[in-house]
Amino acid sequence: MTSTEPEAAPPLCPDELAAWKGLLRVHASLMKALDAELESAHRLPLTSYEVLIQLADAPERRMRMCDLADSVLLSRSGMSRLVDRLERDGLLERAACANDARGSFAVITPAGLELLDEARPTHHEGIRRRFLAHFSEQELEQLGSLWTRVLAAQPTSSR
Repeated sequence: MTSTEPEAAPPLCPDELAAWKGLLRVHASLMKALDAELESAHRLPLTSYEVLIQLADAPERRMRMCDLADSVLLSRSGMSRLVDRLERDGLLERAACANDARGSFAVITPAGLELLDEARPTHHEGIRRRFLAHFSEQELEQLGSLWTRVLAAQPTSSR
C-alpha cells in the first residue's frame, strides 16, 4: 500500500451495525406505512404531501423549484415530474422567476392548501401512533438532539 492510499476502515461492530440497520429499517417501514395511509385516506402520496407542506410553510407560499427539490430530497428531474403531476391535479402552479429567466417558482393553490389541511391530521396521527408513541418525552428530546448532532456534522449540500 502506498502512502496516498487510505487505510481500510475496520468493519462495523455488532452494535454499530444494529444501530445503522435499525435506522434504515425503521425509516423505510415508517415511510411506507405513512405513504399508504395518506394515499388511502386522501389519494395523496407522501412525497406530494411533503412538497405541499414545504410550500404552505414558505414565504408567500412559494419556493424556487431547485430549493423545493433540495428540501424534499428529490433530484431536479424527479421534482419536475412531481410538480407536473401536482400542477395537473390543481394543487400547485408554476410562476416565472422575475430575476432568473431559467428559474421558476412552485406556488401552492387554494385546492392544495385545502387538501393539505385535510391530510395533515391523518399524517400527524400516523406519526404519533407509529413512531412518537414508542418514546417518553425525555427520549424524544434526546432523539431530536441526536439527529441535530448528526445533521450538523454533514456537508451543507446534504442538509
